[in-house]
Amino acid sequence: MRRIISSGNLAALVQQSREIFEMQRIDADMQAVTCLLGVLIQNPDLAPEYKSLPPDPQRILLWWLGKYHSSYSNRISQRSSRYPGTMPDTMVSKIIKARLGRLSDEDLKKISDAHRISMSSENILGLLLEEFLATHLKKYGWHCAWGESIKSVDFVSATGLLLQVKNRSNSENSSSSRVRTGTSILKWHRVNATTGRYNWEALNKIIGGNCALSEEVFEAFVKETLRANPAALAVEPDNLWL
Repeated sequence: MRRIISSGNLAALVQQSREIFEMQRIDADMQAVTCLLGVLIQNPDLAPEYKSLPPDPQRILLWWLGKYHSSYSNRISQRSSRYPGTMPDTMVSKIIKARLGRLSDEDLKKISDAHRISMSSENILGLLLEEFLATHLKKYGWHCAWGESIKSVDFVSATGLLLQVKNRSNSENSSSSRVRTGTSILKWHRVNATTGRYNWEALNKIIGGNCALSEEVFEAFVKETLRANPAALAVEPDNLWL
């Protein structure tokens, strides 16, 4: 990706992107694509790496646009999530039974099934937060970098600000931290993992204007998303909580 943005010709890249989307009959948000490409021209080190050969500029742009559009098209409100990919360890139930002997086999099954629902919920929480922010921040001139189309950056503003979003204060990995070090990437987390306090006020200050996001607004979004698309949360057919 760095190869094709090194020219710094934003207008040409945007026009090529528009033509690609038109050929594929995709109604893309060209304002967002323009903003993202502009950020990459200003910050080439944040461009995702294209590892396949040959390194043809048109092929690379097509790949980048595909990352962006595929992620947007498969956002959590529009997709069916997969069940947890691992089987429960039966020894866990035996440990619980050894300590709480009065629990029946059905009680233990309910505990195990509840844990699996909880795992599925945790798997989509970050995706729900991403789509929630993408939905609400657009009107303030912020665009989502869907599909990791900008390395370690989740949102960019029309004025060139970069924002990395985490659900919890302890969820950042080392690679993301290294990318942000020495850059102007802002960081925001929804909840402090130690205190449990929500951090929406800090985000509202970053966004500016009359932005007034809150945990209550986010909760309403989550409830509506799961109401409209129950398959967003994967619950196995034999789960006793169904």
